[in-house]
Amino acid sequence: MPKEPPLAEIYQNALACREDLAGFRMEGDGATSFPQGRLRLESRRPPSDGQEANLVLWCPGEFPADVRIEWDFWPVREPGLAILFFHARGRDGADLFDPRLAARTGPYEQYHHGDIDAYHVSYFRRRWPAERAFHTCNLRKSHGFHLVAQGADPIPGVLDADGPYAMRLDVSGREVVFSVNDLVSFRWEDDGSIGGPALAGGKIGFRQMAPFIGEYANLRVSCH
Repeated sequence: MPKEPPLAEIYQNALACREDLAGFRMEGDGATSFPQGRLRLESRRPPSDGQEANLVLWCPGEFPADVRIEWDFWPVREPGLAILFFHARGRDGADLFDPRLAARTGPYEQYHHGDIDAYHVSYFRRRWPAERAFHTCNLRKSHGFHLVAQGADPIPGVLDADGPYAMRLDVSGREVVFSVNDLVSFRWEDDGSIGGPALAGGKIGFRQMAPFIGEYANLRVSCH
């Protein structure tokens, strides 16, 4: 069986200091710090503010359709939720930061029923009792709120977590594969039957649901 060609790294960011966030864009009332030499992300608002307390931090890079996205992750405080958005663009194909798009300030509806298209994998779901009782990773496709794949979440709760956890998302053709520490959580092929044609490239962003605090490092994007 022929070997797959090696991947070429097209983006690398240690996320180790404030200078590493040059060009990043925060949506919502979020705070960034680096107490352990890695990005710590948290909301400035109490969870009682509901969706207004949530946030998204976008990477400025524009990435192709077939990519591997990798990052190191540490859960610091529960409850809450962590998501990666990927292949995010305006619904008309515009750049995600195009000023003609409606403003986004953190509430989830702006991202799944606003004027953008994206996939989003929620990989640390601990906001509600049902999520804490049965841990899963969920893949959704938007525009819309289409749950298209689900798999096991191997990351323990904060009390027992011992990071970093190596997160990896592979998109090749229409196939999406998500792994944690080389353990595959789910594998899904977008045949276009849900939410329209497969999405093909765009921006990536980290989303958190208050009062969760997470840390991130060594963001890497590769392609064939």
